[in-house]
Amino acid sequence: MTAKLYQQNVYTRSWDARITSVTPHAKAESTARISDTARSASTGIAAASLRGDSSVGDSSVGDSSVGAAFDITLDQTAFFPEGGGQSCDLGMLGPYQVIDVQENGEEVIHTVQLPDGMDGSGAIGPVAEPPQEGMSVHCSLDWDRRFDNMQRHCGEHILSGIFYARCGGVNRGFHMGEDYMTIDISLEDDPTDPGTDRPASIDMDLALECEKRANQVVWSDAPVTVFRFEEREEAEKMPLRKALAFDEDISIVCVGSPENAADCVACCGTHPATAGQVGLIKIYKVENYKNMFRIYFEAGARALADYDHKHAILTDLSNGYSSSIDDFPDKLRAQEEKLAEVKDQLYHTKKALIGKECAALDAVLSGEAPASSQPLQDPADPLLLWPLENLSLDDAFDMAKRYMKKAPKLILLYAKQNTSFILVSAGDPKCGQLVREYASFYQGKGGGNDVSARAIFTSEENAMLFADLLGKHLR
Repeated sequence: MTAKLYQQNVYTRSWDARITSVTPHAKAESTARISDTARSASTGIAAASLRGDSSVGDSSVGDSSVGAAFDITLDQTAFFPEGGGQSCDLGMLGPYQVIDVQENGEEVIHTVQLPDGMDGSGAIGPVAEPPQEGMSVHCSLDWDRRFDNMQRHCGEHILSGIFYARCGGVNRGFHMGEDYMTIDISLEDDPTDPGTDRPASIDMDLALECEKRANQVVWSDAPVTVFRFEEREEAEKMPLRKALAFDEDISIVCVGSPENAADCVACCGTHPATAGQVGLIKIYKVENYKNMFRIYFEAGARALADYDHKHAILTDLSNGYSSSIDDFPDKLRAQEEKLAEVKDQLYHTKKALIGKECAALDAVLSGEAPASSQPLQDPADPLLLWPLENLSLDDAFDMAKRYMKKAPKLILLYAKQNTSFILVSAGDPKCGQLVREYASFYQGKGGGNDVSARAIFTSEENAMLFADLLGKHLR
């Protein structure tokens, strides 16, 4: 049985221990179980291969390109195993890097990775000998990771407690992700019951009210106490916000005194001694989720880092508008209004220009104006090439809609700024087929149907070669 130091003092960072068992870690288990965070933490450990040694099992486990792995138990440990929605602790177990920690009954299983030898050659050195049962090791936690988990997990307790007190909301799901945490709050009281004063839903305004109350608990620096009970009957005397799910070896985490608790719930995780050490709780958003309300939030140093990141973005944006942060929204709205005006003017200008181009094209098609008025156009060609100097490919497509299914010959509307064509016809020749068969000859691409198609090129030279080829093909 492993003595669990993290239950006695969550601030234990280093300690001495004795290895009580060593088992080669199965590769299949490693792939399925070791968390992404643990794997990333072990990145950079050089590959190591084991010499055959019957005392530690099959040496073939050392064939892994990231070094041999072992599952180790200790007589005592402060490494918290994954559980209760909280990721495991990482750190060093003697010379071995801990990449995963799991609980198996009364034992805590530490998965460790063998490093390379210290001489830089890649050969196994004395510091990287396989672990042995009975070996004494000095252990140390990755404290930044542990305290990060403590802040986040305690922040979740406080926020869940506030939602329960304010809304009657029961936390039915908790996830500690890399970028944020979530809790799924179920409103299980009947809001129409005259004996309750409960909301029927949770919107952002209500969430921010709960956020403020949660931070008031943090600012009060309320004590965070873990009460341990052997039997359910005694544990149930605590002011629990959630019914117990087990009958023995029960840990109850209470934020504040039991007589005036901000939160009180069964939990096996690690938490700071006071709420003040959480630092900050920040809700990001609320969304409906399976008849519940999913709250996205962060706590502790991560919440501060998120604030710093977003504040830097906002500062850069406001500086770009020569504005203070407070005045930036008004400046941005004014700029958006001006942009909307410019877009409206551009729309009507382009509409007028398209109308002018259509009138000129209609005159050519009707014979009222000579086709030779277009410098790239030979009147004898079975197609009409129509350059558009100041219109885009999308504008050309809008223009083409007027000629689909009724153009007397193939029309190539050339959007010069895009070095691309819109082909339009009455259906013969088939525009899409022409693009599919010939555009690739000149590094072009595109597609379409019988009456219209797009052909996009990387240069004007290639575009003109494509147009010339179509003219020759159709003659």
